[in-house]
Amino acid sequence: MARTGSGSGPLLLRRNVKLDSFLKRNTDRDLYERIRTCEPCVVVSESVSRVFMHVVLSDECLYLTEYAPRTLTAAVSFARVRDIKLVNDLPDFLSGKDRERCQHIRIVYAARRPARRRRHWFGRDGKPGPAPSALSSRRSSHCPTASDAAVACPAQRDPGEWRKERRLRSASCPNPETLGLVRVPHPPTQPHPATPTSPQEPSQERGLGSVLTRWMQADCGAAEAELHLYAVSQTSRLYLHLQSLWRSSLIRSTLLLEPLHRRGSASAAASAPARPRPASSWEGTTRLLAQLSAALLQDGLGAEGLYLLLRELRAAARHSVALRRLFWRSSEVCLFLVQTLEESLGGCQSPGGGYTPDQLLLSTAIVQTLAVMFRGTEVEAARVNQLSAKKGALASRMLLALICDPQPEAHAQGPLLCSQALLSKYLDAACSLLFELLLVGDESRCFSAGSLLSLGWMLQALQPHPHLLAFVGHQAQQVALALSDLQEPALSPLQAVLLFQRCRLLLACLQHSGRLAQHLRSHFREEFRYFVKPSCVEEKLPPCYPISRPTLQLVAHILTLMLQE
Repeated sequence: MARTGSGSGPLLLRRNVKLDSFLKRNTDRDLYERIRTCEPCVVVSESVSRVFMHVVLSDECLYLTEYAPRTLTAAVSFARVRDIKLVNDLPDFLSGKDRERCQHIRIVYAARRPARRRRHWFGRDGKPGPAPSALSSRRSSHCPTASDAAVACPAQRDPGEWRKERRLRSASCPNPETLGLVRVPHPPTQPHPATPTSPQEPSQERGLGSVLTRWMQADCGAAEAELHLYAVSQTSRLYLHLQSLWRSSLIRSTLLLEPLHRRGSASAAASAPARPRPASSWEGTTRLLAQLSAALLQDGLGAEGLYLLLRELRAAARHSVALRRLFWRSSEVCLFLVQTLEESLGGCQSPGGGYTPDQLLLSTAIVQTLAVMFRGTEVEAARVNQLSAKKGALASRMLLALICDPQPEAHAQGPLLCSQALLSKYLDAACSLLFELLLVGDESRCFSAGSLLSLGWMLQALQPHPHLLAFVGHQAQQVALALSDLQEPALSPLQAVLLFQRCRLLLACLQHSGRLAQHLRSHFREEFRYFVKPSCVEEKLPPCYPISRPTLQLVAHILTLMLQE
């Protein structure tokens, strides 16, 4: 979902007043504010056969509701998703252009049947209804099938083709007892992933493919289930939203395993300057952001005051997706932060010396704040409008500003020599922000910006920077070091997330930039060949980390590309 104007609730990209009204009445405010998007599509699973429904996505869960909404069902949480892929096929139950343009999305997830006492069903009035078994017999008379959707959704289909598809095999609405669906008003706020036992095998060299296979067999010990979604639209954004939300869920749930991360968020808010907090509403969040923005943009604000205000803004943004969306409605603060970062690190103008601790502390705070503002705002149209305005001027400036020399001590003089720990922290933060920007490149296909903001465009925009090769080389070195047997046996959750982000950056460089791919292969091929060992990779990424499986897949892909001649 995306917001427009200053309304108090999510609005559908193609506004469906009935669905929006239903969601507002039947979900609590917290869940309603976290709904990202809704899209109609045909749903298929082991017990649901070609039912036309609405898919409703929050930041933690995929919900299903009838095309004419009556009940909202939590189908699967992103914490249990194992894979999301586009299937290249032509569904036999569609015909004509619909069959050719259909996007078939397959979601594989760990199926675990919740305890019976935790199942709840909520109807139009938001009150618990009769038992699911009673509901399923009653629903069969009114639940829409794919053929019913032909009448209900004329905007998406040609009426003539819809009439032809009335022959589709119909089915009743999903039975929660057989689907393993949970009827809840909102998903759990903190997933608790199970901790599988890593298989014990003799220590020997193994291929990454075999490691990944064993992980898939051992992961959580739960059976796998599949949910198939068929979006009949060339402009459907459902797949990209699913990928983005799944990825964000993996990162968030992994970070929740890091005690220092939780304590750091709390201490940042506690140590921020005292400021009255408005009520947690859209209007209250608007007032809070306006106060912080005015304070940041005031004349005569020193570096220390700016640093403290950034900590407060970042702490508030981490806990409020509404504030992050509002951040992109005005370009003033974002432009100010980018300009301050340019001045702090010199941008593309090498200062001829190292960086001072004050420069690095302030630059790290700016980059961390910008990275937070990207999370959960994929459907905010104002974000892509800001970044793509004037042929991508803001995105280009942000990209160039965050790159810095990873070895300034080579030409530093006297007091300009900075603390290596502060520089390492900045380089970590810069990688995280670059990761968020590259995700915008992944998502750029959703919008009408053409090739603007694509991955290739972003990497091309970075080419003039004098420290680009050194910066990317530093990130590659850190990946090789983290996965070698020279470090501690296992990475912390925070280190695992950073490794995932670095791997995503390296993969983008190898796939979308000939210059960077050549540089990585010529300078780091041997390091990856001899130091990144499959057995060691498995030990570094505990299976209990939600981010471990996709990171292992990224490493396997990077090794394939890095070692090819």
